[in-house]
Formats: sequence, structure tokens, C-alpha cells
Amino acid sequence: MRTSTQSRLLILCAALVAAVPYASARVDSEVSTPDKRRLVVEKAAAVARQVKPPVLPKTLNDPYSPPNFDLSDAEEAAAAAAAARAANPNGPQSVQLSDHDLLVEVVAKVKPSGTIYVGGKPFLMFGSRFVRTGAHFTVTYKSQDYDLELTAVDGTNFTLRYRNEEITKPILAAQPAKSP
Repeated sequence: MRTSTQSRLLILCAALVAAVPYASARVDSEVSTPDKRRLVVEKAAAVARQVKPPVLPKTLNDPYSPPNFDLSDAEEAAAAAAAARAANPNGPQSVQLSDHDLLVEVVAKVKPSGTIYVGGKPFLMFGSRFVRTGAHFTVTYKSQDYDLELTAVDGTNFTLRYRNEEITKPILAAQPAKSP
């Protein structure tokens, strides 16, 4: 038993003697030299430097809020036509109609096919489409959309409003088909 204790002690001492050079070895510092640190700090300062962006021109279009975005389709078309006239002042000049004259011309294109009463309320028929009193609908005239309001339907007449102008027109029954 003595031999095993002695051999263990001998192995322990040999291991300690072998580890001494590693324990006494010089350890390098993880901190860089001042010259290397100065170069890194200068590069970091150059990267972190804030450059003021150039000022954008006032005429730049904003894609998130275009001008006249809140206009209705009819108003937008009128604004586009006005811009086209302004861009080409020597081009053909169109006469600006008053709201009443414009309503007369637009209503000439409106051809209802009849009326129907549902629940005691009148509806104006345009083919398979029904428009109730107080409803808005769009009529295209000369490549421009106009928002009209049906204000009244009474018997054989209907009344339409465009802006502040109103006009009453008779409902013409569809012509019967001619027999040969």
C-alpha cells in the first residue's frame, strides 16, 4: 500500500513540475497599444460623423400627399382640364358653361326607363339599375364625370341636382318595338 501512495505522490509532483513553466509564462495584455487605439478611434469618429443632408427643392412632388388628392373625380377632371388649358394657352379655347347650362346638356344624356315604387318610395330605373331619391350617381359627358343627385321622382317627372342647380325632366317611356 505504501508503494501506491508513493507512486501517487510521485505522479503529483511530476505534474506540478511540468505545469510550472505554463503558470509562470508571460501573459500579453488584451489592451492595444495607444497608437493602435488612436487609429481605431479616428476611424470610428469618421464613421459616426453626421452629415447634414442637402435641402430638397420646393418643387419636388410629395408621393405621400399629392396636390389635389382630396378632390372628387369630377373636380379632379376639371382641375386637369384647367391645367391643360393653362399649359397650352394658344390651343383651342372651350367656352366655360354655367352650372345650369352644363346641367341641361348632361341631363339630355340621362334616359331613365321608368319608375318603380318599393315600400311607398319612388325609384328611378336605368335598365336594371335603380336609383332612389337622394342618391348620387355619375354621368360621363364629353369625357368628364359629373356627380348628379336625384332629388325627386313624382309620377312622370324626375328632378336632378348638380351643385346648386336643379332641373326637372319628364320620364319618357321606352319606344315600343316596331312590328314588320
